[in-house]
Amino acid sequence: MKKPHWVVEKERARKAAAAETLWLFGLHAVRDALDNPARDKLRLVATRNAADRLADAIAASGLTPEIADARRFPAPLDPGSVHQGAALEVRPLDWGGLADRCGPARPGASPARAVLLDRVSDPHNVGAILRSAEVFGARAVIAPRRHSAPETGALAKTASGALERQPYLRVTNLAQAITELQGMGYTVLGLDGDAPDRLEDAVAGTDGGPVALVLGAEGPGLRARTRAVCDRLVRIGHAGEFGSLNVSNAAAVALYATRQGNDGSR
Repeated sequence: MKKPHWVVEKERARKAAAAETLWLFGLHAVRDALDNPARDKLRLVATRNAADRLADAIAASGLTPEIADARRFPAPLDPGSVHQGAALEVRPLDWGGLADRCGPARPGASPARAVLLDRVSDPHNVGAILRSAEVFGARAVIAPRRHSAPETGALAKTASGALERQPYLRVTNLAQAITELQGMGYTVLGLDGDAPDRLEDAVAGTDGGPVALVLGAEGPGLRARTRAVCDRLVRIGHAGEFGSLNVSNAAAVALYATRQGNDGSR
């Protein structure tokens, strides 16, 4: 019996994902990946100096590095990548599904927080957001599979290790992910500089419940469909006439504000 087209396409996508690899580079990113038991590590290329600096992590990983000349570094990296003499081929991390990472908290745990990114495609911005999400205890950073930054060496380097520890979930449909979070009890707040309500006030109104923050790409902002499914649109308060922040800075400020709101501080 011939398989339905959707089944065939799903199997192809699964096989393609299983075969996908990426190269991480830079001493910090490579060390954190070597130390991560959940990371499937395939090939390590390093200069003698870098291998010496990573000796403990290499020994623990069980990998045998390929010692390379820094002037003829063989890893297939983009020109200009600051590899610091170390590059590691890995498979993308599997963080599971939305319910696995953002489901109900255990009794006594801090209120759940999540960050959703609507077509934020710059890997440096996403890497910085992952760092902030880790610092402020977000359950996950969630982005659509299309039109968003994938796991790359540049993203990992900017994340400065957070990519190995902070769940980064890629979903098929961001609006559906928002609806799923709402079904788990999250209040979903879309950030919009022109919104009448302040983020701090909206968080205070959640009584310490789960909050998800949605940020759009710089310039276009949130798409119409994304805006429509958010519970509220809110803005970050600012002192002067100019109130625009880089998306990664906005994410850090917003995450901090949700923590302050939970603490009762204004």
